[in-house]
Amino acid sequence: MTPQSTPFTTGQTLTSAEALERFKLARSDLQYLITNYASITPQGGDNVRRYLGTVGTTSGLYGISKVLKALQEESEDIVEYTEAMNDFESFLSAADTACYSANFVEFSAAKTKPETFFENAFLELGLMKGAMEKMAKELGI
Repeated sequence: MTPQSTPFTTGQTLTSAEALERFKLARSDLQYLITNYASITPQGGDNVRRYLGTVGTTSGLYGISKVLKALQEESEDIVEYTEAMNDFESFLSAADTACYSANFVEFSAAKTKPETFFENAFLELGLMKGAMEKMAKELGI
């Protein structure tokens, strides 16, 4: 997370300009997570989830679904944008689930190691980035 990451207030209506800035911040924070993943994962699954915006409120990805929906009408092709948005949310959910699972696998009878879940989550991050790039293209940024 970059130091300038500031979440919006829950229940706040976003203007198009605010949503666009939040989108750019989320994109930046996702890139930061991808670039620094090896130094973020040793602190555990919840630390990665903090960067994903699914634990805590400090990540630019916090509340990203609201941001993406606010930008739908701004896209050049709403169908392409919406498909990319749905893909992004699916990849985010999969990454979150993998990191959540990494928290508990050591205490279960499963033979899977936390690293496997982190590897799976990292693959989802790449897919998230691809979906964000498609949305950015539809938004003209």
